[in-house]
Amino acid sequence: MSVYYEKSNGITPDIGRISVRDSSSISEKKDNITVAVLSFEDREKIIDRIRESGDLEDILDEDAEFMLEKMKTMGVEEAYEILTAAADYHSDDVNFPVKAMRKIRLLLERNEASGLDQESFELDVRLQACLMKYHSPYPEVRAVCKPVDDPTIPAETLRAYLIGIFWVACASFINQLFNFRRPYLYLNSTVIQILVYPTGKLCERILPRATVNIFGKRFSLNNGPWTFKEQMFVTTMTNVGAGSSNFTNYVVVLKLPMFFGLNFIGFGFMFLMNVSSQFFGFGVAGLLRRWVIYPTKAVWPTILPTLQLNKTLLLPETKKNIHGWTISKYKFFFITFTCMFFYFFIPDYLFPALSTFNWITWIAPKNKILAFVTGSNIGMGFNPWPTFDWSVISYSSPLVLPFFSNANRYFGTILGALILAAMYWSNYNSTGYMPPNTSNVYDRTGQVYNLSRVIVDGVLDENRYRQYSPPYISAGNLMNLGAVYALYTLSFVYITMNEWPLISEALRGFIRNLKDRQISNYDRYKDPISLMMKQYPEVPDWWFLIVFVISLAMGIVGLTAYPSTTPVWALIVIILVSLVFLIPTAIIYAVTGFNISVNNLAVLLGGYMVPGNGVANVLCRLYGNNTDEQAESFISDQKLAHYAKLPPRAVFRAQILATAVQVFTTTGAIMFLINGIPDLCSFTQASRFVCTFPHSLYAESLLLGVVGPTRTFNVLYPILKYAFLIGALAAVLFWAIRKRYNNAFKFVHPVLILGGVARWGSTYNLSYYTEGFYVSAFFMVFVRRRYLAWWTKYNYVLSSALTGGVAFSGILIFLALQYHPHKLTWWGTTVQSSGVDGQGVATLYDRPEVGYFGVPAGSWQ
Repeated sequence: MSVYYEKSNGITPDIGRISVRDSSSISEKKDNITVAVLSFEDREKIIDRIRESGDLEDILDEDAEFMLEKMKTMGVEEAYEILTAAADYHSDDVNFPVKAMRKIRLLLERNEASGLDQESFELDVRLQACLMKYHSPYPEVRAVCKPVDDPTIPAETLRAYLIGIFWVACASFINQLFNFRRPYLYLNSTVIQILVYPTGKLCERILPRATVNIFGKRFSLNNGPWTFKEQMFVTTMTNVGAGSSNFTNYVVVLKLPMFFGLNFIGFGFMFLMNVSSQFFGFGVAGLLRRWVIYPTKAVWPTILPTLQLNKTLLLPETKKNIHGWTISKYKFFFITFTCMFFYFFIPDYLFPALSTFNWITWIAPKNKILAFVTGSNIGMGFNPWPTFDWSVISYSSPLVLPFFSNANRYFGTILGALILAAMYWSNYNSTGYMPPNTSNVYDRTGQVYNLSRVIVDGVLDENRYRQYSPPYISAGNLMNLGAVYALYTLSFVYITMNEWPLISEALRGFIRNLKDRQISNYDRYKDPISLMMKQYPEVPDWWFLIVFVISLAMGIVGLTAYPSTTPVWALIVIILVSLVFLIPTAIIYAVTGFNISVNNLAVLLGGYMVPGNGVANVLCRLYGNNTDEQAESFISDQKLAHYAKLPPRAVFRAQILATAVQVFTTTGAIMFLINGIPDLCSFTQASRFVCTFPHSLYAESLLLGVVGPTRTFNVLYPILKYAFLIGALAAVLFWAIRKRYNNAFKFVHPVLILGGVARWGSTYNLSYYTEGFYVSAFFMVFVRRRYLAWWTKYNYVLSSALTGGVAFSGILIFLALQYHPHKLTWWGTTVQSSGVDGQGVATLYDRPEVGYFGVPAGSWQ
């Protein structure tokens, strides 16, 4: 009889075969060798057990033979130890399959409740344990991540660097250039991945099989076939570098005469601040690895479609019948992509009423109440079928985020709508004199606030302010600010209390690594990916610390060498506060896909620390926003590389280079815009470079930086001051309830619910999330539970195909039909905007007879 054994050497398993005489089931451990005498060599019997389990049928696809071999090497007692540890670790894991957890707990009880004979019982124990030890407990990760690694596959190649640099430069220039236009042109990650693939295949065919000498080392120009790891390596570059620089929005506000008009801002200041703000987040990202990369719970659902798309394009697959489907992922992708490419012309250009499908308001277009309740633009969006446009449905990422995440946020959005309705109809804080859900700021006569009437040279003139009006905000905007402020303290307290063992253990590991640089981070993690990654040299923490310190130093030089009027100590405070919030917000993002930005907090703190100074407020917001936004962007790509088993030091070099290329490219693009585009950021700009976000940024910096939070909140909206306290108290309450009734409230997440409430305050409402909830429920619950193998194979491919089709179609529509507008006018292009909902200016109450609303004249300072 054959016996398989496994000896762990800390990197890869060494599987061998010995012969024994006794065929009975025996399991023993000696010198790290697990010996299991098999009483179940019949392969079909194992496969039948997998099929019968229902929740594991996905592993019968590409990784079946690997898992079968691993089952043969595992003893029952070892399997029990693994399942015991897994049941404890994943007990409160909202992403862990419920059915799998029930089965594990049943197996651990070792009783007759399972209804299985001894042989089937042992098969189930070993199967579940093998998934924990050698693969992943999450079907979504198994769908995109291979349980094996071949370190000989080329990843960091010269052609990969050349392709990466080329697409980073092209995409970052295009994205930066058109970031200020409405509608804007954007090359997203899916589009670039699709463009990188043929570029790599082209280089594979045309580059000579020659080597070049660079700094004394020889590099091959063509390593043969374009590999999956090269594609992933380039993807980590383009994901980091292909976006528009966040700083450029701020420099437009600081530079242009229609805003602050600071003449000292030139290439030097732009370059210093761009480098500082971009690399600052990168330096922070490396320090987060212990919390959001190595732990198995850090699934990062938002990056899984990226892995699946590249896997579909590069890796071969075996043709199998999956619930009657035999089409390959590659063919399925391009068929779906093509269909969406052509379909998107209908809601985006030919029949836009299908995109903003506010059909209920068509019944009585002039009825304000109907528009407020059901409208897609001005109202709350209570509409059972509000769109036929995938670009709208995908706002909630229904094919990517876990259903519990979408469900919690959708419930929060409905709760927010009810609160908004109560505030609006009761005319709370005079909100009834403004549209119900808008980000605009109004004066006491109900007109859009004219900031030029209260400032002189970018500084508040108190006499003018007293003569004009305090700023007023809509019910939706007021609720948004309250929810966001409460969200900061709730997320910090709740995640810290819930995940304290993980946070404290990672902190101790960080301190130990600083003391002893020879210690590897991977030594503390026993999951299969970390064990495989041990064969690659790790990036030391001090490398990231150096980047952090240098970027901070360049920022300080920029602030002090130029008349920025921003004290360095205020910048340091903003950074420290942002870092405090970064760990819990990154954990939330890694587990749920919900990203919490701290820019509102930075604006508020800047307003208190440097009152009356709009420029300082803008720069404080820049660092407050970039600390978490850039760090989480970098860290998500490092998790992407972790899943793809890319060498960490290669990824470090790639991200550094991509960021450098992006900094130079975006700095050049913004200088071209400022110097080469006439009337830039004017609402009458001929090519529609109207700068939507810079206008919003300017308004917020003046209201909370110049007018100041003290005047805004103490006099007008004192309730907002208590939002921080309410958030902290709610966190303790929910934590206590979760500890007492974990099973009943396991999938109730207060951070996500409050995040749903915070969706209000702009043009977004329920109409942007209702159909996403339907789609999420269908694919992430019904299909995932009933047809797991189909879901595993096609779900993320479908997501990438739909997104890619919309993106390429949108680019073509923009260039061919919108850049030089070709107007198409008929009922289907006008009906959605012809009534009260489309005009977006109606209010519930008319202006009072005294001519103004709000606090009495002369009572504000």
